Amino acid sequence: MIAVIMAGGKGTRIASVSTEVPKPMIPLCGKPVLEWQLECLKAQNITEILLVTGHLHQVISDYFGDGSRMGMQISYLVEESPLGTAGAFYYLKDRLDGDFLLLNGDVMFDVDFARFVQAHQHYGGAATIFTHPNQHPYDSAIVVCKENGQVVNWLHKEEKREWYANRVNAGLHLFSPGIFEWMKAHGMLQKPEKLDLDRQVLKPLLADGLLYGYQSPEYVKDMGTPERYEMVQRDIRSGLVSARNLANPQKAVFLDRDGTINKYVGFLRSAEQMELLPQAAQAIRKLNEAGWLVILATNQPVLARGEVSEEELTEIHNKMETLLGKEGAYVDAIYYCPHHPDKGFAGERPEYKIECSCRKPKPGLLFRAAQDYHIDLKKSWMVGDSAADMGAGKAAGCKTAGVYGEKSGDESFATLAEFAAFLCGREKA
Repeated sequence: MIAVIMAGGKGTRIASVSTEVPKPMIPLCGKPVLEWQLECLKAQNITEILLVTGHLHQVISDYFGDGSRMGMQISYLVEESPLGTAGAFYYLKDRLDGDFLLLNGDVMFDVDFARFVQAHQHYGGAATIFTHPNQHPYDSAIVVCKENGQVVNWLHKEEKREWYANRVNAGLHLFSPGIFEWMKAHGMLQKPEKLDLDRQVLKPLLADGLLYGYQSPEYVKDMGTPERYEMVQRDIRSGLVSARNLANPQKAVFLDRDGTINKYVGFLRSAEQMELLPQAAQAIRKLNEAGWLVILATNQPVLARGEVSEEELTEIHNKMETLLGKEGAYVDAIYYCPHHPDKGFAGERPEYKIECSCRKPKPGLLFRAAQDYHIDLKKSWMVGDSAADMGAGKAAGCKTAGVYGEKSGDESFATLAEFAAFLCGREKA
């Protein structure tokens, strides 16, 4: 597979770090971000690279040459005048005849591309974008997907709804060769012209059902501001960047929802009732920054009882993610059990009135997450405010921590914030 890397950025937002090299050549821990990208690709046997350059092209070509010193084959497409993030497709159409990666040259990443490619081939669309949660969804474009991965909405910053899931386009893309015929059919590629990849190519694919999103918690960070640049350098030094590649076993903190993240109100039936507990967002952010996957595992019998629809539950979780995102925190995934075996409720849904393997204290939700994200359950924690949470964690082989009065876990803490301080402090010791 060929990887096309858009390496022509000027880096105006990060000019205080460096103005003498193009953005992909800004050094991170002594090495250009573009070199980190190429090393990640090389480690996964992706060795044929096409660099789309422009601004200070010679700096890039002098450094990498033909790629032979890295054991790669590097060729160049030089834009004499800027063509935007998708104008290069005019030239790519004559050079590519199979699936190809298109990567932004100014992001730091270490991801398992085999998983990404497998998902793209399974979806069968014209394009698959790599999506993930981030610490600043409020100033990012939000991607809305169906359960099968199909993207059904693309909300730019000026288009966001009140509540939204923290799912952001990370700047890594997979395309099938059919994208060129689709672009031609939509009046593009007739001549070299400036095109915006997100607004003029990816978002319009939604109307034809041809765009999919691959969700992953792996490390992908834009280092385009001085603050994010320093954060990426810290993450490289700590080993977090490489550790988050899903080829490696992951460590996770599984969190109950009601009474652990948000205030307990009995059966929570509407987004209006969702209110984060004090310091919950700060605790989750601490876990995020320390490299733990943070995964929600919650029983939601209100679905079986017919008191909340899937759409209403999604809105509740969207509000939770929005509130967390405003504080720079996020959950990597949400798993919920919709079942409730007891019958006799008005409006109940018979398909959910079953004995299942996912309703805590059974461990099914944790097992599903472990399968999806290569989680080492023995190195993970289940945290919650009930004996059912502790039971699920123990049945899955996790360590357990009770919060807000729950005493049946391996450890107990007054608040989620105290647990996060304990866990992150223990790792630093």
